[in-house]
Amino acid sequence: MFRKIFVIIFMLSSAAVFSQNLDLSGYARYYAGVKAGNGSNDLTISQTTMNMNFEKLTDFGAFKVNPMLYYYSGLDSLVLYLREAYVDMYFNKFDLRIGKQQVIWGKADGVFITDIVSPKNLSEFLLPEFDEIRIGITAVKLDYYVADNHTIEAIWTPVFNPTVYAPEGSIWHPNFVPNISLPNNPPVVVDRSKEKVTPSLENSEFFLKYSALTSAIDFELMGAYMWDDDPALAKDVEFTPVNGQPVPTKVTIMPEHKRLSLVGGSFSTTLGPFVLRGEAAYYFGKYFQTTNPMVDNGLVQKDYLHYLIGVDFTLWDINLSGQFIQKAIMDYKDNELLETPLFKGQYNNMATFLAHYSCLNETLTLEYFMYYDFNYDDALIRPRILYDYSDHISLQFGANIFVGDQGLFGQYDKNDMVYAKVYYNF
Repeated sequence: MFRKIFVIIFMLSSAAVFSQNLDLSGYARYYAGVKAGNGSNDLTISQTTMNMNFEKLTDFGAFKVNPMLYYYSGLDSLVLYLREAYVDMYFNKFDLRIGKQQVIWGKADGVFITDIVSPKNLSEFLLPEFDEIRIGITAVKLDYYVADNHTIEAIWTPVFNPTVYAPEGSIWHPNFVPNISLPNNPPVVVDRSKEKVTPSLENSEFFLKYSALTSAIDFELMGAYMWDDDPALAKDVEFTPVNGQPVPTKVTIMPEHKRLSLVGGSFSTTLGPFVLRGEAAYYFGKYFQTTNPMVDNGLVQKDYLHYLIGVDFTLWDINLSGQFIQKAIMDYKDNELLETPLFKGQYNNMATFLAHYSCLNETLTLEYFMYYDFNYDDALIRPRILYDYSDHISLQFGANIFVGDQGLFGQYDKNDMVYAKVYYNF
C-alpha cells in the first residue's frame, strides 16, 4: 500500500514540476461497473485512473509523454502504464516521430480492419475507450508530404507486441481453444514456449500507407509485413498403443505468432445527405486450425478478405451510422476448419449500428451502439448517456448487454453490466 501511495504522490509532484515548462492535460476518472442479471449484483469493476499528457510544441518539433495509472480497488492492484512517449521532428517535406506511439488507420467504427499497426489490449474485451484499447508501439514513423493533401506514411517497429487477452480466472478470458473431439477425451494442455517473438532486425514489422484528401473522395492505400497479433494454435496429439490400437492420451496446444502480409485500403465520400465509407484488407497466408487430423500441427494457410461498407446520415437531428462487415476465407472446403468465436464457415458476417443524439447545447449526449454477429446470432448492445456537468467534470452512465450463448459476444453472456464513470478533466 505504501508503494502505491508513493507512486501516486510521485506522479502528482512530477506533474506539478514539469508542467511549469510543459503543457499538461489529462483527466482523473473513477469507473464502477456492476454485474446485472443472473441474480448477481457484484461490483465487477472499481477502477481509479490518472491520465496525464505532458507535451511541448516548438517550431522544429514536439514531444509527448503520456503515463497512465490504474488502481483496481477490488484487486488491490496498481498498474503504471506508459501509453505514449515520443519525439517529433519537423522538416520541409517530411516529419519524423520516434518512440512509443499509437497509430490509428482506417475509417471503421468499433472494428479493426486496416487499423492493424497498434495491437489491442482486450483484457476487458472491447469495453474500454478505443484509445485505451490500442497499445502504444515502439516505432519510427515517417510522414512524407508528396503534395497538398497527399501523404506517404512509413512505419518501422523493431519490437513485436501481440494482442493482450485477459488471463485465466478473469471474466473476460476468451475461449479460443477449440473443442477437440477425440476418442478417450484426452487432457488438453497449453505449451507457450514458442509464443514469444524475439526482438531483432529480422523480426521487425513494416507498414506503409498512401493517403489523399480530395474534393470528391478521401482514401487510403496500405500494406504491411507484420506478425499476426493473434497466435495460431498449433496442435500436437500424443498416442499410446492400447490393445494394439493407437489411443490419443494427450493434446498439446502451442500458440505461435506467424508472419503475415496484407494489402488494403479505405475511403469515404459524400453522396447528398449520406457519407459512404468502405474499408478492406486482404491477408496472404493466415494460419487456421483444421479439422483434418492428418495435417501437421493442425494448421492450414488460407488467404482471407476482411472488409466493410458503411453509411452515415442525419435524421431528425440524430446522427445514424450502419456498417456491414464480412470475413471471407479463400479456397475454402466444407467443414475443413475448426469453428472459433472469430471464424465459423467460409463467410463470417457482422453488422454494427450507431445512433447519436446531442442536446442542451451539446452538453448531453444519448448514444446507442450495437454489434450483431449473423453466424452465431449473438450481439453486444451498448447504450450510454454522457453529460458535461461543467468545463472540468463530465459524467457517463451506460450498460453492456451480451446476447447469445456462443461466439465472440455470446461467450460473455453472463457478464451483462451497468456502469458509471466520473471524469475530472484538466
